[in-house]
Amino acid sequence: MPETTLAKTRAAQPEPHCSIARSLEVLGEKWTLLIVRDAGRGRNRFSEFKDNLHVSSDILADRLSTLVDAGIMERRSYRDDGARERFSYHLTESGQDLHVVLGAINAWGDKHRPSDFGPASIYRRVGSRTPVTVAFVDASGRSVAPEEVEIVRGPGSEPTAP
Repeated sequence: MPETTLAKTRAAQPEPHCSIARSLEVLGEKWTLLIVRDAGRGRNRFSEFKDNLHVSSDILADRLSTLVDAGIMERRSYRDDGARERFSYHLTESGQDLHVVLGAINAWGDKHRPSDFGPASIYRRVGSRTPVTVAFVDASGRSVAPEEVEIVRGPGSEPTAP
């Protein structure tokens, strides 16, 4: 089996201190978050991802392999009557946690890169039509406006990083 992009990236460089940089090693390639989005919408077969995203088979196979290697998706075997064994791909808990990331990207895109078609995705509470949004929340549970949030170095930051 060919070496995945994730394995190549990890072998080529030391592990970054920055959580965003480490996350982008897995999520930063084109198609990856769209595969996660589609899995969240209930697609789980290779052919479903390929048909919906119009991505080449080799790229899709590489991205799915990276997502499985990173623990974001898991492969499950299945066999349709009279067909050979195939695999479906399902979000793990780690993959489900990316719904918040996708929701934030979606909200940013709706606000700053709107289309004439309207929102492509609407986030709402399961079992109701109550819309939900992504927000910074403090320890008491109150929303905090983005302009009231600062980013500071954590204990794991690189000493020489700006």
